Amino acid sequence: MCWAVSCAPWTPSGTKRRMNRRSFTPLPQIPAKREALTVDSLSELLREILAGIPELRNVAVKGELQNFKRHSSGHVYFTLVGTESRLSCVLFRSHASGVLDWPEDGDEVIVTGSVEIYPKGGSYQLYATRILPLGLGAQSRAREELRARLEREGLFDARHKRPLPQYPSKVAVVTSPTGAAIQDILKVSASRAPFVDIIVVPATVQGVDAPAQVARALSVCGRLKGISCVILARGGGAKDDLSPFDDERIVRAVRGCPIPVVTGVGHETDSSLADLAADAALPTPSAAAERVFPDSGEIRRRLIHARDLLASGMIGILTHFQNLLDRQDERMNRLVMARIGEDEKFLDGASRELFLRIGGAIERNEHTLRTAAAALDAFSPLAVLGRGYAICRNENGVAVRRADALSLGDKIDVRFQDGGVTAAVLSVRLDAGASDQASYTNLKSKA
Repeated sequence: MCWAVSCAPWTPSGTKRRMNRRSFTPLPQIPAKREALTVDSLSELLREILAGIPELRNVAVKGELQNFKRHSSGHVYFTLVGTESRLSCVLFRSHASGVLDWPEDGDEVIVTGSVEIYPKGGSYQLYATRILPLGLGAQSRAREELRARLEREGLFDARHKRPLPQYPSKVAVVTSPTGAAIQDILKVSASRAPFVDIIVVPATVQGVDAPAQVARALSVCGRLKGISCVILARGGGAKDDLSPFDDERIVRAVRGCPIPVVTGVGHETDSSLADLAADAALPTPSAAAERVFPDSGEIRRRLIHARDLLASGMIGILTHFQNLLDRQDERMNRLVMARIGEDEKFLDGASRELFLRIGGAIERNEHTLRTAAAALDAFSPLAVLGRGYAICRNENGVAVRRADALSLGDKIDVRFQDGGVTAAVLSVRLDAGASDQASYTNLKSKA
């Protein structure tokens, strides 16, 4: 941006009026008697006034280049010519190293820098920091010289280019937030990979401020966490509109970014030095977005194809092992049947011998069992019952061995050899000897 600035009058007390770009309010009349200024103090006063104007600290001036000279000290001196005005300019050695050899008298350029007073010459001049070509000829020469220098440094070496992530999770976009390029990128992203996060890092992509802003935005991208890739984009326009992307600052920022950078600048036929430095260069913002954002439909097709291949491979593996198992099963069956035949012969002989031994043992045990059964039968309660005796139990199933254990009305269960009956006690009769014994038993229990 170029600013046209005038200076306000000065008063002896050093009062300065606030400037207005369109008009200035006159100061009060200076008294007739005032102290005379020296030339040096006037020059210093004017220098301070110019230094206090922010617009003159970083100004861009457009004009025709004349009297372009390089001094042996390394400084460059030249004049910018307008329709009716001339502006002396100086480019110090610290900035002149980037100008190279392209500037020629008659080139239309934009010079950025600050306007200050040059006391020794009694004039103001532009202390330049950068010279930007405007005409096609100057731009072509400047671009070619810069390209050759950066190529010698290796900035365009294909070995330095990094592969782009196949499935990015977060993408940073450096572009104008109000331009058509960001809309194209968002549209492509929504249709191809809506699951990818997008961070817009705003930057001016046209004009003299574009190189510094784009370089700063790329530096910001390098510090962001989780960024997979960076898209540097600008829509189409005139050739001059795309010239910032031939600026050395942007080219170095692209190459110096720690994250892979994809450029999508201009139209199909446009190309810039930033494209040469990028890890991938596409002709338009939409093409750059298509290169960065994976197609979810294609991913789905690949997954289905991979699934089919995996299933086919698994079927083949399973078939192979099934055939192997079948062969092993047949071999095992043959071995088992042979072993079973041998074991059957052994078992036949062993079983015959076992049957003989078991038969003898059974006969001996049957004889022993009959003998034991006859002995047990002699002592069996059932045998006693068979001789006319009975077993009496009370309601709790406890055997009743004495008559005095019962009382009138008690229910008893009487067991015979062939069955039993339930009865009630109608009377209790005790023998004389049994009564004395019962009394002795009761007394003994009480004691």
